[in-house]
Amino acid sequence: MGGIERDARAVPKKKGLYVFTVQFTEFGGPEVLSIGEAPEPHAGPGQIRIQVKAASVNPADWKFVSGMYAQGKPLEGTGYPGYDAAGVVDEVGEGVTDVAIGDEVFGRGNHTQAEYAVLDSWAHKPASVDWAVGAAAGVVSETAERVLRLLGVTEGSTLFIDGGSGGVGSTATQIAKARGATVIASASEANQDYLREIGAIPVVYGEGMLDRVRALGLKIDAVLDAVGKTPIEDLISLAPEPSQVVSIANFAAAAAGARVTGGGPDSQPMKALAEAAELLEQSKLVIKFQTFPFDRVVEAYQISYDGHARGKLVLIP
Repeated sequence: MGGIERDARAVPKKKGLYVFTVQFTEFGGPEVLSIGEAPEPHAGPGQIRIQVKAASVNPADWKFVSGMYAQGKPLEGTGYPGYDAAGVVDEVGEGVTDVAIGDEVFGRGNHTQAEYAVLDSWAHKPASVDWAVGAAAGVVSETAERVLRLLGVTEGSTLFIDGGSGGVGSTATQIAKARGATVIASASEANQDYLREIGAIPVVYGEGMLDRVRALGLKIDAVLDAVGKTPIEDLISLAPEPSQVVSIANFAAAAAGARVTGGGPDSQPMKALAEAAELLEQSKLVIKFQTFPFDRVVEAYQISYDGHARGKLVLIP
Protein backbone atom coordinates (compact mmCIF):
# COMPACT_ATOMS: atom_id res chain seq x y z
CA MET A 1 0.00 0.00 0.00
CA GLY A 2 1.18 3.52 -0.69
CA GLY A 3 1.63 6.44 1.62
CA ILE A 4 -1.06 8.78 2.77
CA GLU A 5 -1.73 11.83 0.64
CA ARG A 6 -0.26 14.38 3.01
CA ASP A 7 3.46 13.89 3.46
CA ALA A 8 4.40 14.07 7.14
CA ARG A 9 7.62 15.83 6.25
CA ALA A 10 5.61 18.65 4.70
CA VAL A 11 3.82 19.45 7.96
CA PRO A 12 5.43 22.51 9.62
CA LYS A 13 7.69 21.62 12.52
CA LYS A 14 6.55 22.65 16.01
CA LYS A 15 4.67 25.85 15.27
CA GLY A 16 3.41 27.39 18.45
CA LEU A 17 0.85 25.22 20.22
CA TYR A 18 0.69 22.43 17.64
CA VAL A 19 2.87 19.52 16.54
CA PHE A 20 2.42 16.88 13.87
CA THR A 21 1.16 13.44 14.81
CA VAL A 22 -0.41 10.24 13.51
CA GLN A 23 -4.15 10.41 14.18
CA PHE A 24 -7.61 9.11 13.28
CA THR A 25 -11.15 10.42 13.66
CA GLU A 26 -13.05 7.14 13.23
CA PHE A 27 -12.39 3.54 14.13
CA GLY A 28 -11.37 1.25 11.29
CA GLY A 29 -8.47 -0.32 9.47
CA PRO A 30 -5.11 1.30 8.69
CA GLU A 31 -6.79 3.41 5.98
CA VAL A 32 -8.38 5.68 8.62
CA LEU A 33 -4.96 6.98 9.70
CA SER A 34 -3.64 10.37 8.65
CA ILE A 35 -0.96 12.86 9.60
CA GLY A 36 -2.26 16.02 11.20
CA GLU A 37 -1.72 18.50 13.98
CA ALA A 38 -2.45 18.14 17.68
CA PRO A 39 -1.97 20.32 20.75
CA GLU A 40 1.63 20.26 21.90
CA PRO A 41 2.00 17.79 24.82
CA HIS A 42 3.88 18.62 28.01
CA ALA A 43 5.48 16.52 30.72
CA GLY A 44 3.51 16.24 33.94
CA PRO A 45 4.82 15.15 37.34
CA GLY A 46 6.92 12.00 37.01
CA GLN A 47 7.03 12.26 33.21
CA ILE A 48 9.44 13.44 30.54
CA ARG A 49 8.89 14.76 27.04
CA ILE A 50 11.05 13.80 24.11
CA GLN A 51 11.59 15.05 20.60
CA VAL A 52 10.83 11.79 18.85
CA LYS A 53 13.53 10.24 16.69
CA ALA A 54 11.64 6.98 16.13
CA ALA A 55 8.36 5.39 17.27
CA SER A 56 7.37 1.77 16.84
CA VAL A 57 4.14 0.14 15.65
CA ASN A 58 2.77 -2.62 17.88
CA PRO A 59 -0.26 -4.88 17.41
CA ALA A 60 -1.85 -2.89 20.24
CA ASP A 61 -1.82 0.14 17.95
CA TRP A 62 -4.01 -1.30 15.19
CA LYS A 63 -6.24 -2.87 17.83
CA PHE A 64 -6.70 0.60 19.34
CA VAL A 65 -7.36 2.14 15.92
CA SER A 66 -9.86 -0.61 15.07
CA GLY A 67 -11.92 0.13 18.17
CA MET A 68 -11.17 -3.25 19.74
CA TYR A 69 -10.45 -1.61 23.10
CA ALA A 70 -13.49 0.68 23.00
CA GLN A 71 -16.00 -1.97 24.19
CA GLY A 72 -18.54 -0.83 21.61
CA LYS A 73 -18.36 2.84 22.48
CA PRO A 74 -17.94 5.35 19.60
CA LEU A 75 -14.75 7.35 19.23
CA GLU A 76 -15.00 10.73 20.87
CA GLY A 77 -12.84 13.36 19.20
CA THR A 78 -9.51 12.37 17.68
CA GLY A 79 -7.44 9.29 18.49
CA TYR A 80 -3.65 9.37 18.72
CA PRO A 81 -1.86 5.98 18.63
CA GLY A 82 1.59 4.97 19.80
CA TYR A 83 2.90 3.29 22.96
CA ASP A 84 6.69 3.52 22.71
CA ALA A 85 9.36 5.76 21.21
CA ALA A 86 12.95 6.92 21.43
CA GLY A 87 14.22 10.47 21.35
CA VAL A 88 15.97 13.40 23.01
CA VAL A 89 14.64 14.72 26.32
CA ASP A 90 13.48 18.33 25.98
CA GLU A 91 11.18 18.66 29.00
CA VAL A 92 11.45 17.13 32.49
CA GLY A 93 8.44 16.86 34.78
CA GLU A 94 8.32 17.57 38.48
CA GLY A 95 10.00 14.92 40.62
CA VAL A 96 12.11 13.40 37.82
CA THR A 97 15.79 13.29 38.78
CA ASP A 98 17.39 10.59 36.64
CA VAL A 99 17.39 12.42 33.29
CA ALA A 100 18.23 15.89 32.02
CA ILE A 101 17.38 17.90 28.93
CA GLY A 102 19.45 16.61 26.04
CA ASP A 103 19.64 12.99 27.25
CA GLU A 104 18.92 10.24 24.73
CA VAL A 105 16.26 7.83 26.01
CA PHE A 106 13.72 5.22 24.96
CA GLY A 107 10.56 4.22 26.71
CA ARG A 108 6.81 3.90 26.96
CA GLY A 109 3.97 6.38 26.94
CA ASN A 110 0.86 7.23 24.96
CA HIS A 111 0.39 9.09 21.67
CA THR A 112 4.05 8.47 20.86
CA GLN A 113 3.76 8.41 17.04
CA ALA A 114 4.28 12.14 16.90
CA GLU A 115 6.86 14.89 16.67
CA TYR A 116 6.94 15.21 20.46
CA ALA A 117 5.79 12.59 22.97
CA VAL A 118 5.43 12.27 26.73
CA LEU A 119 6.92 9.15 28.34
CA ASP A 120 5.80 7.61 31.63
CA SER A 121 8.72 5.17 31.85
CA TRP A 122 12.13 5.22 30.22
CA ALA A 123 15.77 4.20 30.20
CA HIS A 124 18.87 5.89 28.84
CA LYS A 125 19.59 4.74 25.29
CA PRO A 126 23.13 3.39 24.96
CA ALA A 127 25.08 5.36 22.37
CA SER A 128 25.71 2.19 20.37
CA VAL A 129 21.98 1.47 19.99
CA ASP A 130 20.14 2.71 16.91
CA TRP A 131 17.18 5.04 17.44
CA ALA A 132 14.91 2.53 15.72
CA VAL A 133 16.02 -0.27 18.03
CA GLY A 134 15.39 1.92 21.06
CA ALA A 135 11.92 2.79 19.80
CA ALA A 136 11.18 -0.88 19.16
CA ALA A 137 12.28 -2.02 22.61
CA GLY A 138 9.72 -0.36 24.88
CA VAL A 139 6.58 -2.47 24.65
CA VAL A 140 8.24 -5.80 23.86
CA SER A 141 10.86 -5.61 26.61
CA GLU A 142 8.32 -4.57 29.26
CA THR A 143 6.00 -7.39 28.22
CA ALA A 144 8.79 -9.96 28.07
CA GLU A 145 10.21 -9.00 31.48
CA ARG A 146 6.74 -9.08 33.03
CA VAL A 147 5.95 -12.55 31.73
CA LEU A 148 9.32 -14.01 32.68
CA ARG A 149 8.94 -12.59 36.18
CA LEU A 150 5.42 -13.99 36.57
CA LEU A 151 6.67 -17.40 35.44
CA GLY A 152 9.73 -17.28 37.68
CA VAL A 153 12.15 -17.90 34.82
CA THR A 154 15.71 -17.83 36.13
CA GLU A 155 19.01 -19.65 35.58
CA GLY A 156 18.34 -23.34 35.01
CA SER A 157 14.67 -22.91 34.01
CA THR A 158 13.32 -24.47 30.83
CA LEU A 159 10.76 -22.28 29.07
CA PHE A 160 8.54 -23.05 26.09
CA ILE A 161 7.43 -20.04 24.04
CA ASP A 162 4.58 -20.57 21.60
CA GLY A 163 5.31 -17.89 19.02
CA GLY A 164 9.02 -17.31 19.46
CA SER A 165 9.76 -15.32 16.31
CA GLY A 166 7.46 -12.36 16.96
CA GLY A 167 8.38 -9.18 18.80
CA VAL A 168 7.54 -10.31 22.35
CA GLY A 169 8.50 -13.94 21.75
CA SER A 170 11.94 -13.17 20.36
CA THR A 171 12.63 -10.60 23.09
CA ALA A 172 11.53 -13.00 25.84
CA THR A 173 13.74 -15.68 24.29
CA GLN A 174 16.82 -13.49 24.42
CA ILE A 175 16.19 -12.14 27.92
CA ALA A 176 15.56 -15.66 29.23
CA LYS A 177 18.76 -16.90 27.57
CA ALA A 178 20.70 -14.01 29.13
CA ARG A 179 19.38 -15.13 32.52
CA GLY A 180 20.67 -18.66 31.95
CA ALA A 181 17.43 -20.38 30.99
CA THR A 182 16.88 -22.97 28.26
CA VAL A 183 14.29 -21.85 25.70
CA ILE A 184 12.25 -23.99 23.34
CA ALA A 185 10.24 -21.90 20.89
CA SER A 186 7.76 -22.51 18.10
CA ALA A 187 7.57 -20.73 14.77
CA SER A 188 6.83 -21.43 11.13
CA GLU A 189 9.23 -23.51 9.06
CA ALA A 190 10.60 -20.30 7.54
CA ASN A 191 11.63 -18.93 10.95
CA GLN A 192 13.41 -21.97 12.37
CA ASP A 193 16.87 -20.61 11.56
CA TYR A 194 15.97 -17.29 13.18
CA LEU A 195 15.04 -19.10 16.40
CA ARG A 196 18.40 -20.86 16.38
CA GLU A 197 20.11 -17.51 15.78
CA ILE A 198 18.63 -16.03 18.97
CA GLY A 199 19.44 -19.10 21.03
CA ALA A 200 16.20 -21.08 21.12
CA ILE A 201 15.65 -24.76 20.41
CA PRO A 202 13.23 -24.49 17.49
CA VAL A 203 10.10 -26.51 16.82
CA VAL A 204 7.75 -26.09 13.90
CA TYR A 205 4.40 -24.59 14.79
CA GLY A 206 1.16 -26.35 13.81
CA GLU A 207 -0.18 -29.89 13.80
CA GLY A 208 2.03 -32.26 15.77
CA MET A 209 3.80 -29.44 17.65
CA LEU A 210 3.17 -30.94 21.09
CA ASP A 211 4.72 -34.25 20.01
CA ARG A 212 7.74 -32.41 18.64
CA VAL A 213 8.20 -30.54 21.91
CA ARG A 214 7.87 -33.70 24.01
CA ALA A 215 10.29 -35.56 21.74
CA LEU A 216 13.05 -33.19 22.91
CA GLY A 217 12.91 -34.94 26.28
CA LEU A 218 13.21 -31.75 28.35
CA LYS A 219 11.17 -31.06 31.48
CA ILE A 220 9.38 -27.76 30.88
CA ASP A 221 9.02 -25.44 33.87
CA ALA A 222 6.98 -22.65 32.27
CA VAL A 223 5.07 -21.77 29.09
CA LEU A 224 4.55 -18.39 27.43
CA ASP A 225 1.64 -18.15 25.00
CA ALA A 226 2.68 -15.20 22.83
CA VAL A 227 0.22 -15.64 19.95
CA GLY A 228 -2.98 -17.16 21.30
CA LYS A 229 -3.42 -19.68 18.49
CA THR A 230 -2.74 -23.02 20.18
CA PRO A 231 -5.57 -24.35 22.39
CA ILE A 232 -4.69 -23.35 25.94
CA GLU A 233 -5.39 -26.89 27.17
CA ASP A 234 -2.60 -28.14 24.89
CA LEU A 235 -0.13 -25.65 26.34
CA ILE A 236 -1.21 -26.51 29.89
CA SER A 237 -0.43 -30.16 29.15
CA LEU A 238 3.24 -29.19 28.71
CA ALA A 239 3.50 -27.34 32.03
CA PRO A 240 3.87 -28.70 35.58
CA GLU A 241 0.63 -26.92 36.52
CA PRO A 242 -1.88 -24.62 34.74
CA SER A 243 -0.66 -21.49 36.53
CA GLN A 244 2.76 -21.96 34.94
CA VAL A 245 1.23 -21.00 31.61
CA VAL A 246 0.95 -17.26 31.00
CA SER A 247 -0.79 -15.86 27.94
CA ILE A 248 -0.57 -12.35 26.55
CA ALA A 249 -2.89 -13.12 23.64
CA ASN A 250 -5.66 -15.51 24.74
CA PHE A 251 -7.86 -13.69 27.22
CA ALA A 252 -10.03 -16.76 27.74
CA ALA A 253 -7.05 -18.75 29.01
CA ALA A 254 -7.82 -17.96 32.65
CA ALA A 255 -10.95 -20.13 32.50
CA ALA A 256 -8.68 -23.17 32.09
CA GLY A 257 -6.43 -22.18 34.99
CA ALA A 258 -3.69 -20.40 33.06
CA ARG A 259 -2.77 -16.82 33.83
CA VAL A 260 -3.41 -13.86 31.54
CA THR A 261 -1.46 -10.61 31.74
CA GLY A 262 -1.98 -7.33 29.99
CA GLY A 263 0.13 -5.08 32.18
CA GLY A 264 -1.41 -2.95 34.90
CA PRO A 265 -0.41 -4.05 38.42
CA ASP A 266 1.85 -6.76 36.95
CA SER A 267 4.02 -4.20 35.19
CA GLN A 268 7.40 -2.89 36.39
CA PRO A 269 8.33 -0.84 33.32
CA MET A 270 11.35 1.09 34.64
CA LYS A 271 12.96 -2.17 35.78
CA ALA A 272 12.19 -3.83 32.45
CA LEU A 273 13.55 -0.96 30.35
CA ALA A 274 16.74 -0.75 32.43
CA GLU A 275 17.37 -4.48 31.87
CA ALA A 276 16.67 -4.08 28.15
CA ALA A 277 19.10 -1.16 27.88
CA GLU A 278 21.86 -3.21 29.51
CA LEU A 279 21.24 -6.22 27.26
CA LEU A 280 21.06 -4.04 24.15
CA GLU A 281 24.39 -2.45 25.01
CA GLN A 282 25.94 -5.91 25.51
CA SER A 283 24.40 -7.18 22.23
CA LYS A 284 22.62 -9.89 24.23
CA LEU A 285 19.32 -8.49 22.96
CA VAL A 286 19.06 -7.90 19.22
CA ILE A 287 15.90 -6.44 17.71
CA LYS A 288 15.42 -6.57 13.97
CA PHE A 289 13.42 -3.77 12.43
CA GLN A 290 12.02 -2.16 9.30
CA THR A 291 11.65 1.62 9.11
CA PHE A 292 9.00 3.75 7.45
CA PRO A 293 8.70 7.53 7.18
CA PHE A 294 5.60 8.89 8.88
CA ASP A 295 3.83 9.39 5.55
CA ARG A 296 3.91 5.60 5.05
CA VAL A 297 2.18 4.88 8.37
CA VAL A 298 -0.77 3.21 6.61
CA GLU A 299 1.59 0.71 4.98
CA ALA A 300 3.35 -0.05 8.26
CA TYR A 301 0.05 -0.64 10.06
CA GLN A 302 -1.21 -2.89 7.26
CA ILE A 303 1.90 -5.08 7.54
CA SER A 304 1.40 -5.34 11.30
CA TYR A 305 -2.32 -6.06 10.85
CA ASP A 306 -1.61 -8.79 8.30
CA GLY A 307 0.89 -10.42 10.65
CA HIS A 308 3.64 -10.42 8.02
CA ALA A 309 6.18 -8.25 9.82
CA ARG A 310 9.80 -9.33 9.88
CA GLY A 311 11.03 -7.80 13.09
CA LYS A 312 9.62 -4.60 14.50
CA LEU A 313 8.04 -1.84 12.42
CA VAL A 314 9.35 1.63 13.19
CA LEU A 315 8.16 5.07 12.09
CA ILE A 316 10.72 7.83 11.53
CA PRO A 317 9.54 11.48 11.67
